[in-house]
Amino acid sequence: MGTRGHDRQIDNIEFNVSDIARSKAFYGSAFGWRFTDYGPTYCEFSDGRLTGGFTTGEPVRPGGPLVILYSDDLVQTQARLEAAGATISRATFAFPGGRRFHFIDPDGYELAVWSAD
Repeated sequence: MGTRGHDRQIDNIEFNVSDIARSKAFYGSAFGWRFTDYGPTYCEFSDGRLTGGFTTGEPVRPGGPLVILYSDDLVQTQARLEAAGATISRATFAFPGGRRFHFIDPDGYELAVWSAD
């Protein structure tokens, strides 16, 4: 989090995880995120636009805010997520402006992916 973010925009998301290597493998495989390790209990991730972190410094707390990722191709993204070990918790549905589905990551966090198509 060394680079200053933009005022009033999401700048960082932190996940308390039980296994940093597993989280890196999962999100790297599913979304192509890049990682920078900062010691044994913290790893920063970047999707090229937003940064966040994985930490083992606190207990895993599934839940919290719903993090929503964007995808140009929902079908391909869902396939990558399932191949990486995600569980689809809500099938793709339409809403005004697009479609989305929800998934559960290896630590129990629920996230969503949406597309404008």
